[in-house]
Order: sequence, then structure tokens, then C-alpha cells
Amino acid sequence: MLRSRPVVALVALVTLAQTLAGCSASSASSGGAAEPRTTATAVSDSSYPQQYTAAEAAPAADEAAPVAAGAAAPMAQQPVVNPSPTMMAPPPPPIVPTAPMKKAEVERKVAVATPKPSPQQPAPIAVAPPEPKGTEDYKDYGVNPVVDPAKDRLSTFAIDVDTAAYSIARRKIMEGTLPPFASVRAEEFLNYFDYNYESPKSGPFAVHFAAAPSPFTKGHHLVRVAVQGKRVPESARKPVHLVYLVDTSGSMESADKIPLAKRSLKLLTNSLKKGDTVALCTYAGNVREVLAPTGIEEKDKIFRAIDDLSAAGSTAMASGIELAYKLAERTLVKGHVNRVIVLSDGDANVGATSHEQILDMIGRYKEKGITLSTVGFGTGNYKDTMMERLADKGDGNYAYIDSEVQAKRVFQDQLSGMLEVIARDVKIQVEFDPKVVKEYRLIGYENRDIADKDFRNDKVDAGEIGNGHAVTAIYDVVLKDTKASPIVLRLRHKPALAGDTATESEFKMDPGAIAASFDAAGRDFRFAATVAAFAEVLRQSPHARDWSMKDIARLADQAATTQSDQQEFVSLVHRAEKLATGNQGPAVAR
Repeated sequence: MLRSRPVVALVALVTLAQTLAGCSASSASSGGAAEPRTTATAVSDSSYPQQYTAAEAAPAADEAAPVAAGAAAPMAQQPVVNPSPTMMAPPPPPIVPTAPMKKAEVERKVAVATPKPSPQQPAPIAVAPPEPKGTEDYKDYGVNPVVDPAKDRLSTFAIDVDTAAYSIARRKIMEGTLPPFASVRAEEFLNYFDYNYESPKSGPFAVHFAAAPSPFTKGHHLVRVAVQGKRVPESARKPVHLVYLVDTSGSMESADKIPLAKRSLKLLTNSLKKGDTVALCTYAGNVREVLAPTGIEEKDKIFRAIDDLSAAGSTAMASGIELAYKLAERTLVKGHVNRVIVLSDGDANVGATSHEQILDMIGRYKEKGITLSTVGFGTGNYKDTMMERLADKGDGNYAYIDSEVQAKRVFQDQLSGMLEVIARDVKIQVEFDPKVVKEYRLIGYENRDIADKDFRNDKVDAGEIGNGHAVTAIYDVVLKDTKASPIVLRLRHKPALAGDTATESEFKMDPGAIAASFDAAGRDFRFAATVAAFAEVLRQSPHARDWSMKDIARLADQAATTQSDQQEFVSLVHRAEKLATGNQGPAVAR
């Protein structure tokens, strides 16, 4: 009896070790690091339209923490359950007396109970994001169909000079994942770049046509129509009265939101001139007037108000927009630029936050002469759909800022386009000659479509053109004849600041603008073609299933100028190609 006590004690120690190991494992699963998140390969034969209302939340860099060295594991493999954040670890099982075991058996079970942790494998490179997952919001507008001009010879749409979709895609690719397909709007990719179109010699617009055989689909041509707005010198710019409306809710706490928004506003303020005014208000759980309308001569006072911003609370966007408009009314001057600029992640969750309520308000104030632009920040909970619709309804621009370089681009380099409006409610109608064109398809502008019959209906809202803005659209067509003019473009617009009577202009494409080969086309045309193709592949267009990312990268290399944004685009295409094949590739320069 005395001889058996050490064995019983040893058995008790083994049982205790097993119990402690089970407790450790349960605790780790309920309160420890999450498993590494991976993403699935994009399905190449996905069809449209696809329903999509949310994208993945961006994974954190330290999302998967290694298991602590020396942690014990339970003897039996149990099914893994992902607990909710509030789940508690189960209580340890009771110690049940067991029959005495031989010493060799005890030592073998001890060895099994405490194995060495295996080395953690790195998470694979993302190839395409899971859809849907997370709290980001993007709307899938589908892809324009192929049209027979014998049945419908007119293609009508509102212009668009927004650029946010391209900036969002750039950020996703730089973070190591392809963007959600619903976030890709081809027209915003195209209009991100400056193609150095010639300015109009007279009037507000010049139209530039070009065409060449498609390098992606045999037997097809790509036809570009480009509208270049007149460039107004800085000295002739009208005074502007701006209201900065800043989302200071808790969702804006991260470094790429409020801190970056504050630096962006300082860049914008520094770009203003004598005669301009600035007001500042915020919205979170409640709204606050931080700065009454103040002349730019008191720049230090404006900067102090910007420095005072911090994030906390929930989001009452509707109340914030209403306060911003009240401030804008104090400095409303006919013939001047009166604009609210919303800086937010678009995440509205308190108050009268339905889209329709907010959009109705914006529409009413637009009729009074106060426009609205939106600037997006952040990732993870970003609401792209909300931010785009606000700007569209407010006759303003929609941009996305993810770095100080991008802030400088939006609020310094291209500020005059945001502030100086040269035309309102601009519509484009392209007429295809069925004797020359067998079929056509517009790449992008799906959510800018206007019924053909509404082209001359001046009550139908359209887009706004700012100082020096250019609009580029590309059609994928099949030509019956390359020696005749395939299209006529009609452009309709209202005056910049007042009046509801529209003016219409007509431009016919010269067949001499059709190049004999893609390589013979102008460099600006070839670069725009690669941008459109990149967007088509990223958004999983069914018309681009056979288009090669490698070919796009090669053609972009050949067509890009030395401009920094075009060189960055080339790097993005190469990186996206690597991501699509599971290789991360080199980092992209910002």
C-alpha cells in the first residue's frame, strides 16, 4: 500500500496538468488573438449583376499572434469554435480518480500532454477579398451591356470627375489585397489622370476623339471621347466661402482619419486667398459650431480651430449637415462659390441618417446656390456609397484621401477645379452610326446613365465641371468601316453659377482620328486604354475575362509618361498582377 502512493500521486499530477492545459486552451480561444484571415481566389467566370453591399474590413498587421512558448495543449483534438467576444471559457472538468498506471504509461501520457508548439506559418498573400465581409459599403452598379446601334444608336450619360474609386483601389493594393469588385468605378479610374488635353480656343469645352484597334480583343476597336474644360487663371478666380464639416465620431479616431483630415484642412486653408472665408463645424453624438465664418486673413485663428478637433461619440450626420448649411447661408453671396466640404468615413448611425432624408436636404440647399463636396478617410468601416451619393446630390466632387501626398493632390494641386465651377448639369450624348458601327459598349458610367429622352430635359440633374476639369470615356466597339466617322457627340450644359437654360454643342469625329494600330495611337490614348482595362479586370467585368493583367502591365509600361501619378499606376498594375498570382511583389511608391 505504501509502495502505490507515489504512482497515485503521479497520476494526480498528470490529471492536473491535463486540466490546466484545457483551461489555457479555452482561455486562449476566448480572449486571445484571432486566427489569421485569408482571402479566396477571385472567380474568373463571375456574372453580373452581383449583389454587394459590404467589403472586407482591412486586416490588421498584427492580426495573428503566435502561441506563447511553453503553452500546454489538451490531449484530445476538439472541434474549433469561434466564440463571440462575450463568451466565457468553460469551467475545468472535475478530477476523476483513475486506476493506478505503470510508470512508463504515465511518462508517455505526460509527453503527449505537453508537446512543443509547432512554428506558426505566415498567412498567405491576399488574391481577392471575400465578398461580403466586414463593415465597408460599396454598391455594385453592374457593367454596361453590348448594344446594337441599329436598335439603340444613342448613349447618354452625365459627366463625372470624381476620383475616389481609384484612390480606394490604390490603398487596397498597397495593403496587399485586390479591391472589392463593387468598389471599382471605371470612370473614376479614367478621370483620376491628367492626359494633357488641349484647352478650348473659345467657349467652355474642347472635345478630343481618338480610336485604335483594341490590344485586348481581336476585331474590336477602342474609341475615346474626351471633354476638356477651360482653364481659368488663379487671378480670375471668384471668392469662395467654405464650410468645413468634420465627422468627429468615435469611428474617426485612427491616425488615417481625424489626424489626416486636420492636416488636409490646413493644406486647403493655405491654398485660399484674400476674400475667401472659412467656417468649421463638427458632428458626433451632437453637433458643434467650432468656428463662425472667418476671413482667410485670420489664418492662425482657423488653424487653432482645426487643431481643436478630436474624435469621440456616435454619428449624427444629418444634424451636422444641417448646421453646415446654416453656417453657409451666413456668407451666401450670389456669383461667389458657396460650398460645404464634408470630411468623414461616411459611417452615420444616429439621428435622421437615412440617405433620402439627407439627400433631400442637400437638394434643397443646392437650389439656393450652396454646393457640397465629400472627402473620404479611413478603412475598415468606410461607407463609399454614402459619400458618393452626397457629392452627386450636392453638385460637388468626391475624393478619397489616404496619405498627405493625396491630400496635397486634392487640396493644393487640383483645388481650383473643386472651387471654380465652369458649367453645371453637363450631359453627354454619343450617337453611333449603324452603317459604320456594328456594336458598342461604354466602359464605366453605369451609375451616371441618363435616359436618351432626358438629354434635353433640363430638369434632370447631371454633373458639374470645374476649372480645368477633363472627362474621359472609352467605348469598346466593333467597326464595319474604319474610313467613315463612327460617332457624333452632343454636349449640353447650364451656366456656372446661375440660370437654368442649357446650351447644346455638337462635335463629329473625324475618321482620321482612327489609328491603324494600337501602337500608332497617341500616348495619352494608349495610357487611358490601359487604365480602363485595369478597371475592367479589377471589377471582374464579364467582357474582360480573357484580358491579361500581364498585358495591361506591359502596355502601361510603354504608354506612361514620367508624371508621378502615371508611374505610380504602372507600379500598381505590376503589384496587382503579383497579388492575382499569389506573389506580393515590390512595394508601391506613394
